[in-house]
Amino acid sequence: MSTLVAAGEQVDILASLRRLKGTATVGDVVADSGLPADAVRAGLKALLESHRGHLAVTDSGELVYDFDPGMIERGSEPLLSRVWSRFRSIARGAFKAWIVVMLVVYFVVMIVLVIAAIFASQRGNDSRGGFGGRRGGGSIGFDPIFWYWIWGPRWRIGRPYYGHRWERSLPRDDKVPFYKKVFAFVFGPDQPRPTRTQLDRSKLRLIRSRAGVVTTAELVEHTGSTFPEAEDEMGRLLGAYDGEAAVSPDGELVYAFPGLMASARGSSATRPPNPAWMRLEPELELTGNSPGANAIVAGMNSFTLIASATAPWFIFPRLGIGGPAAFWALVIIPVVFSLLFFAGPLTRMAGVKLENRRRGRRNLRRVLTGFVYDRALRGRPIALSEALHHVRSTVPDVRASKSDVTGLLDELMSALDGDVSIADDGDVFYRFSAIREQYEASDAVRRHLELEKRQLGDVVFSTSDSSEEAGERDLALFDRELLGQSSDLAAQLPALDRVDVEEPFDLIAFDEQLSRGR
Repeated sequence: MSTLVAAGEQVDILASLRRLKGTATVGDVVADSGLPADAVRAGLKALLESHRGHLAVTDSGELVYDFDPGMIERGSEPLLSRVWSRFRSIARGAFKAWIVVMLVVYFVVMIVLVIAAIFASQRGNDSRGGFGGRRGGGSIGFDPIFWYWIWGPRWRIGRPYYGHRWERSLPRDDKVPFYKKVFAFVFGPDQPRPTRTQLDRSKLRLIRSRAGVVTTAELVEHTGSTFPEAEDEMGRLLGAYDGEAAVSPDGELVYAFPGLMASARGSSATRPPNPAWMRLEPELELTGNSPGANAIVAGMNSFTLIASATAPWFIFPRLGIGGPAAFWALVIIPVVFSLLFFAGPLTRMAGVKLENRRRGRRNLRRVLTGFVYDRALRGRPIALSEALHHVRSTVPDVRASKSDVTGLLDELMSALDGDVSIADDGDVFYRFSAIREQYEASDAVRRHLELEKRQLGDVVFSTSDSSEEAGERDLALFDRELLGQSSDLAAQLPALDRVDVEEPFDLIAFDEQLSRGR
C-alpha cells in the first residue's frame, strides 16, 4: 500500500536532496533527514513526477535517485519569461487582427478605386465626377456571401487552425474561416500543444500492453528519444502513475505499474501502440494552407500592393484625388503593409528549414532505432553498411549520410556501453547487448509478477524475495529458456519495412471532439 507524505516531510526530503547535491539513495535521505524509510521512499517517488530526475542502479543493485542539483521543477519557466510570453501572445493577437483588417479593407478599397478609375477613364472624365461610387461599388464590404467567406458561421473564436491536412479531417460544416488562412500565411499554422495527459496516453497503452512492466529500452522503442531523455521520462511516469522500480536478478532496472493493470472488466489486455518508426514527424509547412488558399491570399495582397504603388499615376488623376493625406492613406501605408505582409513568410522560411532538418534527424533516429532493436533482440551485430542501406531504402525522403548514421550509433554506444569492431573489409559492426538484456529482464519480471491477472493490491518486485520465491522465479526462467521463448523477443517489434507519419494534431483530436460535443 502506498504511503502518503505530509507536506512538511516533503519539504524536509527536498531540503535533504539539495544538501546531497540531488543524488542520493533512500538510506542517504533517511540518514540526513531522520524521516522514516517508507515516507522517504514515497516522497522521492513523488518528487520524480514534479522535478527533473531519474533512477539509476549501482553494481550492488541499490537504487539511486538522481535529480538535477538545482532541484528544477518539470515544466518550470522563469517569471520574466512567462511575462514576456504573455505580452507576446497579446501583441500577436492584436497584430493578427490588424493584419486582417488592413488586408481586407485595403483590398476592397482598392477594388472600388480601380473600378471607379476605369469607368472614369472610359467616360473620358479625369475630374472628381468619376469618384462617388453611384454604381454600388461600396456595397462589396456588406455582401453576405463575401462575409460568409471571411467568417465561418460554425467557427468558434480562438479555435486553432493546424493547416489544410487537419482541415480535411474536419466535418464538412466546420468551414475554416478565411482570416485563419491569412494568419497562417504570415505566421504559419497553429501548432498543437498537447497536454501532459494527452502525451501520456500512448505511453500508458505501452505499459498495459506489456503487462504493466517495462524498461527504459522499451520506452525508447516507443518514443524514439535518447536513452537519457527516456530515463528522465520514466522517472516522471514512475511518480505520476504510482509505479515501482526494482532491480532484476541480472541487475537491470525494471519498472512495474501494478495500478495500471487493475481493470473492472476482468481483463486489461491492450493493443500496443505504434513504435517510433511508425510515428515519424511530418515536415513543418511554411503556411499550412492549400496552394489555392495561398494563391488567394497572395493575390489579394499583390493586387493591393500594385494598385497602391501605381495609384499616383492611375487612380489619383482619374478621380481627382490629391494631397498629402491621400498619398499617405492610399499609397505609403498600403505599400508598406503589403511589403511587410510578404516579408512574414520570407523571414520564416529559414526557421522552417531548420526545424525540418531537426525533424529529419529525429525521424532518422526513429528509423534507425527499429533496425538496431531488431538486430539486437535477435542477438546479431549491426553493420554500419546495413544500417545505412536500411535507412535510405525505408525512408528515401530522410537524407541520411554515413556520418549521420555513425553519429547516432556512436550515441547509442555511449548510452548503452556497447561494443564496436571493424571487419577485414573495413565495415564497422556494433553490438548492443544491453537492449536484449533489458527486454529479457522485463520479460522475466513480467512472467514473475503476472500483473495482467491481478486486479487489486500493490505489487513490488525486488531482490529481497524469500528463498522460496527466488527458487520459483529461477525455475520459471529455466522453463522459459527450455521452451526457447527468449529467442522470440524480436517478434514484439512490428515489421521494419513499414513506416508511417503521425500528425501532431492526432494527439488532441479526441479531446477536441469531446469539446465540440459539449
